[in-house]
Amino acid sequence: MSLGHIIRQRREALRLTLDEVAAATGFSKPYLSTIETGKVKNPPSDRLLSGLEDVLKFDQGALRHLAHLERMPADIRREYDTIDAENRRYKEIIKNIIQHTLEPSRLGEVLAQYALDVDEKSEPRRAGHWVPVINKVAAGYPAAFDDLGYPVGFADDYVRCPDIHDPNAFAVRVVGDSMEPKFREGDIVVFSPSADVQNGDDCFVRFSMPHETTFKRVFLESDGSVRLQPRNTDYPPQVVDGRRINGIYRAVIHFQTL
Repeated sequence: MSLGHIIRQRREALRLTLDEVAAATGFSKPYLSTIETGKVKNPPSDRLLSGLEDVLKFDQGALRHLAHLERMPADIRREYDTIDAENRRYKEIIKNIIQHTLEPSRLGEVLAQYALDVDEKSEPRRAGHWVPVINKVAAGYPAAFDDLGYPVGFADDYVRCPDIHDPNAFAVRVVGDSMEPKFREGDIVVFSPSADVQNGDDCFVRFSMPHETTFKRVFLESDGSVRLQPRNTDYPPQVVDGRRINGIYRAVIHFQTL
């Protein structure tokens, strides 16, 4: 159903005339008519759509969202609609698992039934993807870390990252000042487990015994120890036994707080 058809259907359901809507929005009756019939040459502005949302009692942003979708190039729109449909199916599957109406052992069968392909090789290469922001990392002394119990790739917040194609990439917010001036508290840093780590790289470091994390420049010493070097010269370096570390992930993207 087109944007114009939706607007006309709601106007008629509310028993409003075009004259009344024109008076309420401040736009001419002929222009509103061309929108409803799909003959408009100039796409309606967000200001007009916002006014129509008020007059016709739509949820705020509903018409603007539909209009923005209609402005997409046809090939991008088709891809968007395909992805949106797949996401809805995935959400339904996850909901059924959570509600215990679907046994995890039947997941492969259900994916095949919905024609959902989980082979990442079949996915077209995109300009990056949404990376989960999983928690905060201390730019200071190691601090207790909690990944909130999410599976890989899931979180409550995400950042859009161009040129990132690592499905295991994750982001964290910086806490503390030991990595200043390059990294400040509140900045978001994206780390890629697939990126090679070299001496001097800024890295997310995960410890075992106890389970902690920190954010430092990393130097791998010949005796098996690891030197964690703050960028802030007010902080001394820390040398730890390499056997305590169960993960070193290099920073690849930095979002600064202004």
